[in-house]
Amino acid sequence: MSAAASVSDGGVLSYQWYSNTANSTNSGTTIVGATSASYAAPTTPVGTTYYYVVVTNTNNSVSGTKTATATSSIAAVTVNIAPTYAIAPITNQTLTALTQGYAPGTQETKTIHVTNTGTSDISNLSATVSGNHASDFVITQPSATLINGAAPTSFTVKAKDGLPAGTYTATLTLSATHMTGVTFTVTQTVNLPNALANPQNLVATGGDREVTLNWDTVTGATYYNIYIATDSSQFSNASVVTVTSSTYHVQNLLNGTTYFFTVKAGNSGGMSGESNQANATPATVPAAPTNVSAVAGNGEATVTFTAPTDNGGSAITGYEVTASSGNVVVTGAASPIVITGLRNGTSYTFTVKAINGVGKSVPSANTNAVIPQTPSSGSTGSNDTPSAPSTPTTPEKTNADVDILVNGKVENAGTVTRTQRNGQTLTTVFVDQKKLEDKLAAEGQNAVVAILVNHKSDVVVGSLNGQMVKNMEDKQAVLEIKTDRATYTIPAQQININTLSEQVGKSVALQDIQVQIEIAAPTTDTVKVIENAAAKGTFTLVAPPLNFTVKGTYGDKTIEVSKFNAYVKRTIAIPDGVDPGKITTGIVVETDGTVRHVPTKIVVIGGKYYAQINSLTNSTYSLVWHPLEFRDVANHWAKQAVDDMGSRMVIDGTGNGMFSPDRDITRAEFAAVIVRGLGLKPENGATPFSDVKSTDWYSSVVNTAYAYDLISGFEDGTFRPMDRITREQAMVVLSKAMTITRLKAERSVQSTDVILRPYGDTAAVSAWALSSVADNVQAGIVSGRSGNELAPKDYITRAEVSKIIQGLLQKSGLI
Repeated sequence: MSAAASVSDGGVLSYQWYSNTANSTNSGTTIVGATSASYAAPTTPVGTTYYYVVVTNTNNSVSGTKTATATSSIAAVTVNIAPTYAIAPITNQTLTALTQGYAPGTQETKTIHVTNTGTSDISNLSATVSGNHASDFVITQPSATLINGAAPTSFTVKAKDGLPAGTYTATLTLSATHMTGVTFTVTQTVNLPNALANPQNLVATGGDREVTLNWDTVTGATYYNIYIATDSSQFSNASVVTVTSSTYHVQNLLNGTTYFFTVKAGNSGGMSGESNQANATPATVPAAPTNVSAVAGNGEATVTFTAPTDNGGSAITGYEVTASSGNVVVTGAASPIVITGLRNGTSYTFTVKAINGVGKSVPSANTNAVIPQTPSSGSTGSNDTPSAPSTPTTPEKTNADVDILVNGKVENAGTVTRTQRNGQTLTTVFVDQKKLEDKLAAEGQNAVVAILVNHKSDVVVGSLNGQMVKNMEDKQAVLEIKTDRATYTIPAQQININTLSEQVGKSVALQDIQVQIEIAAPTTDTVKVIENAAAKGTFTLVAPPLNFTVKGTYGDKTIEVSKFNAYVKRTIAIPDGVDPGKITTGIVVETDGTVRHVPTKIVVIGGKYYAQINSLTNSTYSLVWHPLEFRDVANHWAKQAVDDMGSRMVIDGTGNGMFSPDRDITRAEFAAVIVRGLGLKPENGATPFSDVKSTDWYSSVVNTAYAYDLISGFEDGTFRPMDRITREQAMVVLSKAMTITRLKAERSVQSTDVILRPYGDTAAVSAWALSSVADNVQAGIVSGRSGNELAPKDYITRAEVSKIIQGLLQKSGLI
């Protein structure tokens, strides 16, 4: 609808549209936002609605009355009910069982009634039959037209004459113009003469990585064969297991995958036909949400989190947030969730549970502690921290203590000095030993001690003495240094104060050793090295580099802690304006300019994007954009994994933009992929294997894999780097890698027999590899090569290695 209006006095026209249930321009309802010369009427509600527009001319240049209005004529818009086309659903049909050799015409003919449940006449109605056994059934056709409100039409279905023993199932579909098709199945069983009856009423019930099967006992049966498939039309002729009871638990399945089952009964005289087909999807509760964070408001808090990557095999339907006090529980569909009704001035932490069709996850880790507050009024003060003097003679020591968080609770447990070092601003936070010991004693085991530095500083140092670190280690506490650019999270035991003490000198008291944990912007010279490395490596830096160091100092002696025996997390803020989708990985840049991948994933904390880097060493870290695709994997099943691992600098191509995905990988290449994938620093030097020279390209990765107990070589002292590696050999290395990533420690305890039961070639697995193969299968890193075969003696391809190293890092929560 539109209004044509004009003025000649130079005024400005404005419009306001109205709706009315009566054919009148009086008492109409203002349509909010309808202030243009035209208006598109909505198509709801059903019925007639009347519209008109009032046009106002405003001329501020004239004296006296400056506005004049005119009302349009009425436009009536009638909305009719949309026609619907539908029929009543039809249940699955099972025809009366037959015996092989049945006389023609003795099979059951089932009449199917079709009822119009829509609001309009149905035309071109027809029935079709599909599926593997479609040709074994005969159908008639219903009436092509089904008048709305008329009596139902019908058609018939029956099995063909002369079918041999077996179970036949087909899908029938009813279609019509404008109508969504309605489908159902029809099943006909044909038994052998004097044979066992087919098992009846097979029911499959999904559980956590398992399905429980139940069926009716068959008289005379002494055993039952169970058949499994992931496609209802592709059952193998070989059963997966033979049992003697009418119930069975199928274990070691993949949550979220739908499995189909049939059962046959047997005795010394032979086998029955198939039971009905049953299916179930194993599932469990989801994993807990991660990266939970809270921000306080007035009587409320906003909790953000990252959805779990593991939904338990069932779609997540919502989340539940629980406050640490006050019995406050709030549900929501996604992050963020706002929790209201909180008491101002009270400290709260929160946990989040994910919910799916099975139930609720375990609670997430606690958020940071927040204290809701009433907004202050009239405050114009500044909280800016004075900048450090350009040429200080002594460090500036603040008068106030520094806020340090212990398990999210603010404590006055430190002081801060600000100075300069090598032209950079330096902030050092000294933690008070007595106050920290008191808080650790009160909080118990696994406390998190966080040092927050909110002002900008090129270098931030958290300083504790060795005795404090030892006390934290005994309490299994974690230390966090947080700045505006990054967070360094390091368990106290990873500082390894005992080793530091031995290097400084056993006679030195722990409290006399200063331990400094540092986050620093690199110096100008180091930045140049990084920029040159980026240019040579054809990748783009997308975040400023940062140094992470841990040092122990006594007098003029300084020992740097550069290696850890578990992954230590660094969380780097992604700068505003940087697309998080344009970050492929985090990297380490060594002092000589060499670059290596470190496991990295993008997370959202408090509504802001961060990169979480996990590494076993200290060094200089940055984030890069390094997209990589190979021409020969464009249509390959492993394309996503190959491109991902290539972009992360874990795998290399074979030249000319090619990857050769189906080529078997060598033992040297496999060692390189494992070392790069785990982000391990290559170790140079003499090799432990007689056939690996220090000049070989793979020497450093083989040395590193050996140093981390990933490989051991052969009994004759060789490594055989150019030999191809078998699938079971690769799985042994992966099992050891799972120990480094701590994935193995997270797995539930199950026997090897139970884990490998679905595979028909378990006997082909070497005894020395059996437990490692089970580790891989249970973790979901490796699956059968085809159907239910592990193919342990087959060589593993480059594409398969890309997929399993990606799976290892994903399952370990590292990418």
